[in-house]
Amino acid sequence: MPQQKPLVRIAPNNPVFDLPVIVGIEEKLFDKAGLDVRFSGTYADREKDSVEFPVMARMKEQMFDCGSADSYNVCEWASIDRLEKGKRGGNIAALRASVAAQAIITFDETLQVPRDLADIPVVVQELTGSHYTTLQMLESALGAKHVNIARGGLPQKRYEGLKNGTFRVVTVMEPFISLGLKDGAHIIAASFYRGGEVIAAELSSEQRKAYYDAENEAVDLINADFYKYAHHVAAHTKGALKPNELLKAFVRYKHVDYYDSTLFGRTYDWMKARGLTEGQSEHSAFVVG
Repeated sequence: MPQQKPLVRIAPNNPVFDLPVIVGIEEKLFDKAGLDVRFSGTYADREKDSVEFPVMARMKEQMFDCGSADSYNVCEWASIDRLEKGKRGGNIAALRASVAAQAIITFDETLQVPRDLADIPVVVQELTGSHYTTLQMLESALGAKHVNIARGGLPQKRYEGLKNGTFRVVTVMEPFISLGLKDGAHIIAASFYRGGEVIAAELSSEQRKAYYDAENEAVDLINADFYKYAHHVAAHTKGALKPNELLKAFVRYKHVDYYDSTLFGRTYDWMKARGLTEGQSEHSAFVVG
C-alpha cells in the first residue's frame, strides 16, 4: 500500500500572490515533491470578508489560527502582526515568491503626484499590504501628519468604489492596477514589496524544503511563460480584464528567500515606531531560517 503523502493545507490569499502555489498544484510539482498540497478554501469564500471584519476574523487568518490551514502568505508586516495577535503558534519561514506592486491610483486629473495627496483620504484595507505600503509611499512626501488613511474592503471593492465615484483615491495591486489603467485611471505612486510565508510550527524542515523547492519550480514555469498562467490572476476581475491585458510591469516572481532575523528586526522596529504592533515580541521569535 503506497505511503500517504504529508498534507499541507494553504489558506488562500489573492491569486496574484498565490500564483506559484496554484501552478505548483496544477502542474503536480508538489505531488512530485512528495507532498499533498491543497487550498483550505476557495477564492469565492475569501470574498465574504468584509471591511467590518477585524483582521483576525478574515478567512485566511481564521483558518490558520483554528488549525484548518498549515500556511498562508500575507504581506511581511501583516505576517508579524497576525502571529503576534494569533492564538496559534507559527513562524515566518520565507519571503514569498511574488514580488508585487501596490499602486495609488485615481481618475482625478487634479491629483498627479504624492504631494497632491496631503490630507486627502487614500482608501486601503487596514493592516494589509495596501495600508503599509501607502504609509511608506506618502510619509516622506507629505509628513506623517498629512497622510490620511481611510478604511476600505478587499481590492475589488476598493476599485469598484473608485470607479463609481465613492472613493477619490485607492491603493490596489494586480489585477486592479492593469484594470485601472485600462479604464483610464492613472498612477500617483507605486511600491514593490514581498510577503511573508506564515507556517505552522508543526511543519518539519524537510517538508518546508520540499514545499519551497516545488514552489521555486513553479516560479520557473511562470517566468518561462507568464501568459500561460495569467488567467488565474485576471479571473479576479470577473471578466473585466482579459489575461493578455494583465501587465507584466507590476508583478514578478522569483525563488523564495528564507527570512532573515536582521530584516525582521528592521521591519518590526518600523512597525513599532508607528504603533502598528504591540511591541512585545523578541526580534527572532517568529523567524525560521
